[in-house]
Amino acid sequence: MTQRITIIGGGPGGYTAAFAAAKAGAKVTLVEAGRLGGTCLHNGCIPTKTIKASADALEGARRLAEFGIAGDCAAAPDMAAIRERKRRVTDVLCGGLEKTCAKLHIRVVKGMGQIINSGLVRAHLADRAVEEIPGDRIIIATGSKTLNLPALPVDHRRIITSDDALELDRVPDSLAVIGGGVIGAELAFIFNALGAKVTVVEGLDRVLPVPSIDAELSRLTLREMKKRGIACELASTALDAVVLDEGCVRVTLGPSPFVDVVPPAAQRERTLKADMVLVAVGRTPNTAGLGLSEAGVILDKRGWVKADDRMETSVPGVYAIGDILGPARIMLAHVAATEALAAVKNCLGGDERMDYGVVPAAVFASPELASVGLTEAQAQAQGLNAVCAQSNFRELGKAQAMGELAGLFKLVVDADTGRVLGAHIAGAHASDLIAEAALAMRLKATAADIASTIHAHPTLAEGLLETAHLL
Repeated sequence: MTQRITIIGGGPGGYTAAFAAAKAGAKVTLVEAGRLGGTCLHNGCIPTKTIKASADALEGARRLAEFGIAGDCAAAPDMAAIRERKRRVTDVLCGGLEKTCAKLHIRVVKGMGQIINSGLVRAHLADRAVEEIPGDRIIIATGSKTLNLPALPVDHRRIITSDDALELDRVPDSLAVIGGGVIGAELAFIFNALGAKVTVVEGLDRVLPVPSIDAELSRLTLREMKKRGIACELASTALDAVVLDEGCVRVTLGPSPFVDVVPPAAQRERTLKADMVLVAVGRTPNTAGLGLSEAGVILDKRGWVKADDRMETSVPGVYAIGDILGPARIMLAHVAATEALAAVKNCLGGDERMDYGVVPAAVFASPELASVGLTEAQAQAQGLNAVCAQSNFRELGKAQAMGELAGLFKLVVDADTGRVLGAHIAGAHASDLIAEAALAMRLKATAADIASTIHAHPTLAEGLLETAHLL
């Protein structure tokens, strides 16, 4: 008998699940209120990197003289054109998803999904009609949305979210970014390159205060921010934000309650004025209207869905994948897609377990950062006998030729076995370079294995080779 699988949410997790289930012979219904692709395609990964490509091109134009290109360069950002290019890119990719759904005979229902029980989803359509969708299995993939704070009332004009930042029709003269995490750091570099005067406000004592990001990468990012004129207010919080009559925003900053030692400069209250304030303080689950509590799906205290390593929730036959699981898992598009494959296999009778041990991650700052596995601090906290080696980008011939000198390679290795426990890269194309380290960890390779592997010259990948030779 053909399995009927209903998927709620059409982002990277949802459409990956739909494609895999359809290819396996299931009858698939995909319920999505907006356009296929979810946050990643329309408000996150893809549009951010598309705009960053424009910012990088602008910075490249400003550096032409460094490469022996003579002549005046009057390059300037055209936000209308940048925004239109971003929309073209997302439209092309969204169209591809729609075509794949049609090819695989996946039924796409435009509406808000509500779980009635493990065998029934109710779709609330745009015209207020309701459709009942019976099935055998349900996969929840509704993702997350921007988190708003009462002290920073978003008006989508002067006080904006990351979603709003991707639709701006002008570059603000000055921009205060509240939150120095991944989203805040990426957008800070982008708008700095486009010409805004940027200030980052972060409650912890380093930028990118993410456990999976090695402290060396945070320090390098802070140095690069300062070189580019991005101001950083660390160990500080925004107490409020008020839109003034003259069309700017006054932000009151105070000492952070999230650090043990607040630097003297951050111990007093002070004000910051900016043309716009970008609130980038985190994400919150997209669960409104899903009927999770009524259906018996257990949530954690912050409202994220709880699931086991088979991706099954507290309700048998109801699975959950992607950002809806919250930071207890890993909120990345490629993780959601991997969770989707596991969930589909289990929907069809398998016993697939999700393994989060080797997950590469990237931050598209300037320069890029990428990591996989344990940081040095995490290895020490786990009591492992770990050794580290580090080398600089500027030591590579290819980096010198490219004029991309900022960056480093760092390997964390088990001193007893030589196995790679973690790898951390900052520099040009770090997001691509990390794949070699991820494969090495997946195959339980040693630093000696990397060191004995011939790497092409001149390449940036030689940085991992040279670092491995230091161990």
